[in-house]
Amino acid sequence: MSASTIVTLILLLQLAIFIYFILINSLYSISNIIAFLDIRSQLAISSRQHIRSLVAGIYYRPISILVPAYNEAEVVATSVRFLLNLQFPEYEVVVINDGSSDATLEILVNEFRMVKVEKPFKKTVPHEPIYGIYISPDHPHLLVLDKENGGKADALNAGINVSQYPLFCTVDADSLLDADALMRAAKLFVEDREVVATGGMVRVLNGCRIVNGKIAEIYAPDRALETFQSVEYVRGFLTGRTAWNFTNSLMVISGAFGIFRKDIALAINGYRKSMGEDMDIVVRIHRHCLEQKLKYKIVFVPDPVCWTQVPSDWASLLRQRNRWHRGLIDCLWHNKVMLFNPRYKAVGLFAFPYFLIVEALGPAIEFTGYLAFIILALFGMLNRDMALLFIMLAIVWGMSLNLGAILLDNLIFRRYERVRDLSKLSLFAVLEYLGYRQLIVVERLFATVMSFRKGEWGKQNRKEIINEQQKRTR
Repeated sequence: MSASTIVTLILLLQLAIFIYFILINSLYSISNIIAFLDIRSQLAISSRQHIRSLVAGIYYRPISILVPAYNEAEVVATSVRFLLNLQFPEYEVVVINDGSSDATLEILVNEFRMVKVEKPFKKTVPHEPIYGIYISPDHPHLLVLDKENGGKADALNAGINVSQYPLFCTVDADSLLDADALMRAAKLFVEDREVVATGGMVRVLNGCRIVNGKIAEIYAPDRALETFQSVEYVRGFLTGRTAWNFTNSLMVISGAFGIFRKDIALAINGYRKSMGEDMDIVVRIHRHCLEQKLKYKIVFVPDPVCWTQVPSDWASLLRQRNRWHRGLIDCLWHNKVMLFNPRYKAVGLFAFPYFLIVEALGPAIEFTGYLAFIILALFGMLNRDMALLFIMLAIVWGMSLNLGAILLDNLIFRRYERVRDLSKLSLFAVLEYLGYRQLIVVERLFATVMSFRKGEWGKQNRKEIINEQQKRTR
């Protein structure tokens, strides 16, 4: 193959990638508009009267909160203490210690005076053996399971079997819920019987001030790495997931905060062992309901908030993103029958292709674009107009979309009261495309290559959740 032919192929490849960027950024722009209209509509029909009715116990469906925990000694006691004080008429907290090698179980037993009991349950969905079940005389709605290590999906299955209520909510052990988050997300199951799953907003806890078990002040994180993730979470949840509500094809509910109908989860045999268990169960619920011709809705709700601790070091972050991407590919492969299949309606025709082409293959496509750009530049064959177009599409447009998501979020919810916090997030929304994004793309590319390797929990380095008033009263 001649040198001129190779150059021509590289130029054609670059052109194809330019078209890809145009289509994707156009889709993101439309998603921003849809998010604004949808969130404004939801907030207009959501009233405090609904919340007051739930508090008064006029109507509700009881919930089991499932908290899978693996080596969470630094955060689990504080997290559980907050969950025990949520505003909801009837619920239980089920903590599943998934064979932790640290003091997770011992801390729970000591902090909440747990007592080992014999509690019969039906093993409806599969999981590893349970060694013991503990209850607390001080907190009757707290239950702790101690089981053999089997992974997050396995731990959640154990929680489903032992839990007693018709709805279950999954919450990560390093996360905190707003006091009324459970009510805001759960009320949809009462208002609309077709709702089978809901997911709320997940925001970054790092940097926030916690007093007496509540998020007292919302600040942008101090560290750059955590601030970049704050931008990602706002963009991904606010504009990404809201847009899929329109076609009932939401394919991801975060494992940090999601509520499911227990009967539907049992019908699909619970969680499948996968690194992407949160996406996998949602996709399989879609698949089950469409195959059985059931009327159903899976909904993202933007106003209930879960605050989660994000990685504060590069090693933990890259492991997390690698695991997420492998989980995505595993989920798509397991449910590949849905791709472009009209039997699965909007999920099969739109959402599934999007996650395959944009999310799963996107890192390879984007990396190829950067590589082709560099090769042409090194050999002095880079067209100035093409270079400008590439920068506009890959960087400037992306920065604008990030900035739009941050401003839209604060316009609607006004969570950041200090101008300097909003300014910091806006700055990092721009800076994300100047190095941080490219590093994440490379890690996701590595994950694509190793996508069928067996995965693990992927433990990140935790920081203690500081409750200021609690520290003063010790």
